[in-house]
Amino acid sequence: MSKKLLAFLTALLLLAALASYVYYRRTIAAVPVDPWALVPDDAVLVTATRDHPMLVRHLKETQLWDNLLAVRYFEALQDNVALVDSLTGGRKVVERFLGRKNVLMSMHVTQPNQFDLLLQVPILSVREYRLVRSLTDALARDAHFQVTTRDYEGTVLTQINETGTGRGVTFFNYRNHLLVSTSPALVEAVVRRVAGPAQPTVAAEFQSTEFFRLRDVDATLLVNYRRLPQLLGVFFRRELVPDIGAVTSLARNGQLEMKLVGNKMVFKGFANPETAAGSLHEQLRGQPAQRLRMADVLSLRTALLVHLSVGRVEALRGPRRPPAAPDTVAVGINPLLDSLAAGLGQEVAMCYLTQSSARVSPVRLALAWCPQPARQALLLGQLRRAVGASPAFERVGPYQLYTTGVPELPAQLLGPLFAGFRQPVVAVVGNYLVFGEDAAGLRQLLTDVAAGEVWARSPTQVAFLQEAQPLARLRVIVDTRNAWNLLLRGLVEERRAGLLRNEVLFKRFPQIALQFVPASNEVETGAQYFTELILRHPAVGPAVAQTQGANGTGAVLTFKTPLSSAPMLVPVGATRSGVLVQDAAQVLHYVTPENAVAWSDSLPGPLIGSMQRRTVAGQPGYLLATAGQLHWLNVSGRSAPNFPLNLPDSVQATALSVSPASNDKTPPRLLVTGGGGNLFLYDTNGNAYPGWQPRRFDFNLAAPPLYLTVGNRDVIVVLLENGYVYACDLQGGVYPGFPISVGARLQSTALAETGATLGRTRLTVVNQHGERITFSLAGEVLSRARVATWSRTSVFRLVPDQRQRGYVVSREEGGQYDLFDPTGRRLLSRKFLTSAPKSTQFFDFDAARRYYVVTETGPRQAYIYNQQSQLLGGQPFESSAPTIGLEYDASNKIYHLYRTVDTELRRTDVKW
Repeated sequence: MSKKLLAFLTALLLLAALASYVYYRRTIAAVPVDPWALVPDDAVLVTATRDHPMLVRHLKETQLWDNLLAVRYFEALQDNVALVDSLTGGRKVVERFLGRKNVLMSMHVTQPNQFDLLLQVPILSVREYRLVRSLTDALARDAHFQVTTRDYEGTVLTQINETGTGRGVTFFNYRNHLLVSTSPALVEAVVRRVAGPAQPTVAAEFQSTEFFRLRDVDATLLVNYRRLPQLLGVFFRRELVPDIGAVTSLARNGQLEMKLVGNKMVFKGFANPETAAGSLHEQLRGQPAQRLRMADVLSLRTALLVHLSVGRVEALRGPRRPPAAPDTVAVGINPLLDSLAAGLGQEVAMCYLTQSSARVSPVRLALAWCPQPARQALLLGQLRRAVGASPAFERVGPYQLYTTGVPELPAQLLGPLFAGFRQPVVAVVGNYLVFGEDAAGLRQLLTDVAAGEVWARSPTQVAFLQEAQPLARLRVIVDTRNAWNLLLRGLVEERRAGLLRNEVLFKRFPQIALQFVPASNEVETGAQYFTELILRHPAVGPAVAQTQGANGTGAVLTFKTPLSSAPMLVPVGATRSGVLVQDAAQVLHYVTPENAVAWSDSLPGPLIGSMQRRTVAGQPGYLLATAGQLHWLNVSGRSAPNFPLNLPDSVQATALSVSPASNDKTPPRLLVTGGGGNLFLYDTNGNAYPGWQPRRFDFNLAAPPLYLTVGNRDVIVVLLENGYVYACDLQGGVYPGFPISVGARLQSTALAETGATLGRTRLTVVNQHGERITFSLAGEVLSRARVATWSRTSVFRLVPDQRQRGYVVSREEGGQYDLFDPTGRRLLSRKFLTSAPKSTQFFDFDAARRYYVVTETGPRQAYIYNQQSQLLGGQPFESSAPTIGLEYDASNKIYHLYRTVDTELRRTDVKW
């Protein structure tokens, strides 16, 4: 072959490759992949998640995270995540890989007693693609795994199996969408779906719905109600599946948003009605939605309630109903049955009561509302006489229990959904007819109603019902604690062990309600049910969590007792903080960054001063003071040995200063301000320092003393109101050059800049003549300058920032408030209504993020200004404490504002 021909063929080959690449990019790759189009049609449930860091955070806030980690499946998942981190040589690889991607996970019934999951994760960059390849190669080199590939209808599938166990996953990459499943059949179904002609997706009827546009949506859930009985058949006994299918036939499919809010998990969305003949929707279409009014006759032992709203029960009876016993009798009682049914309506329900053991048959009751209970009782008496039933009755409290003498009477009156009552008994309870399968079961309900142990008198249950939809067509309400044995009895044998292992997770939300609300224009095409599923944990413990406000930009913890202290931030990690707060009952609570109360501890009185985080006996914890005791609590809220330290009866502490943390692990020293210019010094073992029992000064202290460590020297700086400053050692002696006078009275603390020697350590104060004075611990005044003008009524205060690195100066004169930087430049000027002293805070996160907080204690308003003197939010924040907490999360560029308002601890997440 000539060189010219070879060059020509090479160029032709390159041109063809370029054309193919351009065609791929312009035609195929340019068209985005609809992830829903990759989900096989037989999916029962499909979840979509987008912001995984937020999802994890909300799981922690609802205290679900720890419960999930205890489940065997999630334990194995954690092991796999740790394996990925080890093989890739990184940290949180999976968490970063998921990030804020749109991840879909679908659930499919692959065998009569088995379901499997299909996971779909987008690959957004070449780096992520290389990560998947490197992980696959690393597993191929590991002797514990076997990596193989096979061709399926022109698509290469990769299988990773664990050697010796047979467990593994199958996956392939379709146009940068990674599809993974433990079931090869599911992955093959995706390949067939992709290769076939375009088909409607499982979410085709919800294309116009995008829940992720709403705020704080953690996930979406697509439900195929037609296949839901098939999935539940994997768990429950076969004879229960038809009853489940009858209830789920109200809708054919639906999509819901999921939000984790405080003590509950809420799913809200829409469902398309089931149009098949004989469905529950066809029976109830056009019937008005009703309130649940039977709370007065529902026992606290109720485990499961299926509540239906009807106009008249004829809608449920249908064209046919089971015949009464012999035909001759049926002819005589049919008019009575029709009269009884005509007097029933509005709401009917099937109720199951809790049972003592899974081996005992559950108590099943049927309830129906009647506007004229006396007339219904009269008709029931005529029915008993017509069939020759005994007129005897049993009295339970004010109620009478009769046998009906008519088999399957509830089914004949209320329709086939209420079949199974072979020899029913009946009682009239208020405005309700209540049918039981036997006298013993109905007797339990009547006993509870007579004793007042009903939903209407339970604050927990009333609060739950108030959160539910007021009007609904179908309600399914479950009390998981009462339903435990009922559930164990209904499960197939091989599923019971798994339920027992996960009992804590199952009972995490004991109150569950599923509700379907019909559209007001139900007859119009496209009308949908509004669907709501609530999983709720009753308000227990010291506080209840909930979303703050309609915009959901934070969280609220509502305590049972008003909060008496300001929120004290406790750093947790690099960017988040927990909060210590005390209530009016003197109980100290620690609130985690996930907005949950981790522990509570009773103290003998209100907190004095601020909290100090120090390590004692090798354990980190918090040093606190009350009027008569010193406390050290570890991160779990437990006291260290020797604590609390009891102060002498004559000492009423007003402040606590703690020595700085040292590298030689020296235990901290505790300096107590006892009032009247008296100071006391102790170590953490309870030993008192002789020169400090007490160390007396002639005047009151202007601020809590500063405890500094300069080189190997301990220096205690005491600022007195008369303008004198002392620097003392551990023996109570005064360092040379002290005391010094700043020339006027003092009303605030000092800012210390610690150096290597006493001469290089500087302190800055502002006196009541508006002068800024800087002096060293050698007793030398280094500089003196006026910050602002003064008068006899003005009050100056030096306000350090949260890191004790910089400061601002406030001046108050009546209602006039001014704020200055150290050079005297005015930062803020405002006229307040009240003349009471204002609390000032200075937060300096960096040069571009400086904030000034002024709290007016009378109106309980906290004004937050930026360094341009702009009021953030356009209005003050309500705060019942003199100070607030503020932190900046640099990784997410968001601020967390903490404040207390009466019984509430509010966290607001804002971007300024």
